[in-house]
Amino acid sequence: MTPADLSRTVLHAVRRAVDEDVLRAPVPARVRVERTRPGGTGDYACAVALQLAGPAARPAREVAEILRDRVTGAPGIGRVDVTGPGFLSFTLDASADVRAREALVREVLARGTRYGHGDTLAGDILQFSHAREVRAAVTTHTLRAIARTQGALVRTSCDGTPDPDWARLGVHIDAQGKPPAPLTAIRPVPAGAGAGELLRRLGPDATRWGLLRPAGHDHAPLGAELLVQGAGNPLFLVRYAHSRVCALTRGAALLGFTGTYDDDVDAPALLRTLADYPQALAAAARHRAPDRLARQLEEVAHAFFDFHDACPPLPMGDEKPSAAHRSRLAVAEAAGAVLAGGLSLLGISAPEVL
Repeated sequence: MTPADLSRTVLHAVRRAVDEDVLRAPVPARVRVERTRPGGTGDYACAVALQLAGPAARPAREVAEILRDRVTGAPGIGRVDVTGPGFLSFTLDASADVRAREALVREVLARGTRYGHGDTLAGDILQFSHAREVRAAVTTHTLRAIARTQGALVRTSCDGTPDPDWARLGVHIDAQGKPPAPLTAIRPVPAGAGAGELLRRLGPDATRWGLLRPAGHDHAPLGAELLVQGAGNPLFLVRYAHSRVCALTRGAALLGFTGTYDDDVDAPALLRTLADYPQALAAAARHRAPDRLARQLEEVAHAFFDFHDACPPLPMGDEKPSAAHRSRLAVAEAAGAVLAGGLSLLGISAPEVL
C-alpha cells in the first residue's frame, strides 16, 4: 500500500462516517499521510482527526476512534492505533506490502512518463500572469505544464511584451484576450539577469534548473556550479541517474533479459520516493511550486544510486541473469521513467547518454 493508497482509504473512511451521520463535519478534499517519525508507532501516521475535531464538535481521539473502526481491515492494513491527542497510526500488512511494491513498479512502468498525473485540479480553470522577467516567465510556463498533469485548464499571460529569447527556453505565451479565470500572479524573486545572458553562460537546461530549483521566495544561484559534471551538482545527478538507467537497460538487452518484477526487491528508500512522486507532483501544482518537483527528482536520484550500489541490477563476473536481476532492473527502469517525466515537466532534457 502506497501513501496515496492509504490517503484514499482514510478519506473514504471519513466519507463513510459522514454519510452514516456518525460524524458531522465537512469532508476534506484530501487527507495527508506521512511516514511515522522516529519514536512513533507503526509505518504511517495521519492527523485528520485533529483537523475534523473542531468542525465535528467532538474530541479528536473520539473522531480518530470513529475513523479507526472504518479503516481497520482494509486491504494492506495490518493494524490501526489511536495515539497521542488523536493521531491515527497505521501498521501495514507485510505480505500486502510485498504485493504493493510489485503493483507500484508495474504501475510506474505501465504509465511511464505519465506516472503521477492525476485529477487533483480537475475542472479548475487557471490564469497565470507574470512580469516581463525571465524567472517569472520560466516558472509560469512550468507551472502550466505541472497544473495540466492534475487536470487543470491553464492559460498564461505576460505583463508586457514577451522577450524573444524566452522561446529558446521553451516559454510560449498564450494568446491575449479576456482571462477565463481570475489572475494568479506568479512573482518569484527576479533572476537578476536576462534570458540571453543566461543562455550564453549556461545553456537552456542549466538555466531552467537554476531558475526553478530554488523556492520562489529565494534567490536563484545562477553560477558556473550548474555546469559541473559531478555528484555535487543536483542537476547533473538527476540527469546522470536517468542516463545510468538507460545504460542498464542496454546492458541487460546485450545479456538477453529485460526488467520484470518477478522477485521482491530490498529497495525501501527508492520505492518510497517513487510512491511519493504523485503527491509531490500534485503538491507542486497546488502550491504553485515547481521547486517541490525538482527536490523530489533529487531524492529519486540519490535513492537510485544507493540502490544501484547495494543491489546491482546487472550480473557481475560469472553470475547469470536471475529473477532478482530482472526485478532490480524493473525497479531501476521505474526510477528512470519518473526522472524522465519530471525533467520533461521542468523543460529539461533527459539524455540517454551523459
